[in-house]
Amino acid sequence: MTPWTRAIAVALSATTLISATPARKPAAPAYDTVLKGGTIYDGLGGAGVIGDVAIKGDRIVYVGPKAPGAARTTIDAKGLAVAPGFINMLSWAVESLIADGRGLSDIRQGVTLEVFGEGDSFGPMTPEMKKLATDRQSDVKYPVEWTTLADYLDWLTKRGIAPNVASFVGATTVRANVLGEEDIDPTPAQLQQMRALVAKAMRDGAIGVGSSLIYAPASYAETPELIALVDEVGRCDGLYISHMRSEGDRLLEAIDELIEISRKTGARAEIYHFKQAGKDNWPKIDAAIARVEAARKAGLKITADMYPYTIAGSGLDASMPTWVQSGGLEKWIERMKDPKVRARLTDEIRKPGVGWENMYRASGGADGLIAAGFKSEKLKPLTGKTIAEIAAMRGTSPEETMMDLVIEDGSRVGIIYRIMDEANVARAVALPWMSFGSDADAQAPEGPFLKSQPHPRTYGTFARVIGHYARDERRMPMAEAIRRMTSLPAANLGIKERGRLAPGYHADIAVFDPKTFVDHATVQQPQAFATGMRTVFVNGQAVLRDGQPTTNRPGQVVRGPGWTGWPGGGACRKR
Repeated sequence: MTPWTRAIAVALSATTLISATPARKPAAPAYDTVLKGGTIYDGLGGAGVIGDVAIKGDRIVYVGPKAPGAARTTIDAKGLAVAPGFINMLSWAVESLIADGRGLSDIRQGVTLEVFGEGDSFGPMTPEMKKLATDRQSDVKYPVEWTTLADYLDWLTKRGIAPNVASFVGATTVRANVLGEEDIDPTPAQLQQMRALVAKAMRDGAIGVGSSLIYAPASYAETPELIALVDEVGRCDGLYISHMRSEGDRLLEAIDELIEISRKTGARAEIYHFKQAGKDNWPKIDAAIARVEAARKAGLKITADMYPYTIAGSGLDASMPTWVQSGGLEKWIERMKDPKVRARLTDEIRKPGVGWENMYRASGGADGLIAAGFKSEKLKPLTGKTIAEIAAMRGTSPEETMMDLVIEDGSRVGIIYRIMDEANVARAVALPWMSFGSDADAQAPEGPFLKSQPHPRTYGTFARVIGHYARDERRMPMAEAIRRMTSLPAANLGIKERGRLAPGYHADIAVFDPKTFVDHATVQQPQAFATGMRTVFVNGQAVLRDGQPTTNRPGQVVRGPGWTGWPGGGACRKR
């Protein structure tokens, strides 16, 4: 037998043997993805430990030293921090995610949940409210195809978005639904209507009620009205969250009101963007902290959130008394065309606000106000200039200039206010009951977002907390900063199975370089992405990989404890 013949015979016998032996199927991977060898911060505040995190479907299935089993995809996380995705406690991405579902300014910082509803929410709406919402749109245009808040959230996620979303129902929105935008008090029957709207929203999955009490028409609501609405929230184990009636001259009284509402309703309560506005009010930080901590010691669940900047973002409505705004934007504009009203406004703007928050004075006057957002193409070239500069260009007083800009633009006009103290910001960042919110949308430096100038917090809030305040300034350990972006806000919101790295939890995960994660946005160049965030998962799908966005849009609606869709129903109690 020649060598060739022997080779053929061996090959034939091997073929026979293979045919006779059943082929073994390769074992299916145990995981879809394993993040291997990273420093794991589970979100509870403990020191990071090196290990693996494994994902299957939309859930975390393993957290530990070494994941047993194979994975379809393995990501080397050595030298990187692996943390729960960050929760943005105050997001205005309600419109920006319609225009661009990627939410890049936040996704590039590891944000996986956007929480809406600072006073205003996208439901419940009447036909008149839908018309006003359409007429008042600025750079982002969209059809208002929903009525309830739950309908809006479902509509948004069905379009396809990268982050998860949740929302408070707005106390302002509920008020406008029943009373319109006038400065009036509800009758007992109208108050019952408002309570019913809140109760429905809670059962539909709202997180709680949000208020914004320095702005009209929210400012027209008196404490008993708010207590009635928040009572419905307390019955559903929800959260009352408030841009309080004052953050400056009457700051301490405003904190007292929030605490009283919590005490009388049993609802948890949170202060939006904790601050002391205006130089004269900076020394109030000690008393403000003391009030919150005394309430917490007494057993009330009072917390706060903030953005880590000394400048605020609002509109020119925050520089004018609320009486002139009664009835809404259109009536406000019409009143300011009256010479007598203009004279009265000029006088009141120059004085401390009596019964209203005067952000103009708190910022030190016209040099402290920077124009940031116009609706009119004609006015957009003024973006980035101070009110003092615009007034000088026009040859009018700052007070007249502000009135004219609102009239000409047909909007409240976006303004950046120089208003806070850096020492106070640094101190507040370190408070153990403080979480964080951008108070901004989630955008990208392209398309409609180039038509206005955002606050730098839009692109930098979360990176600034970790990179600047935790790592560089050492105001708190890295693990503690992560806790207050993850498990703390998740607990305050009452949401389930998010905010931690633990088996069974949703796979919302941020992977970043703890040495280089940093913000770059400034007032002069606000549309600069943070850097150092490597990979972000939302519900088990990568929306950012190796620092670049993917095409995945796995964002879901995250619902509050009162939602009737939970197994066994929601947490709402009957009266």
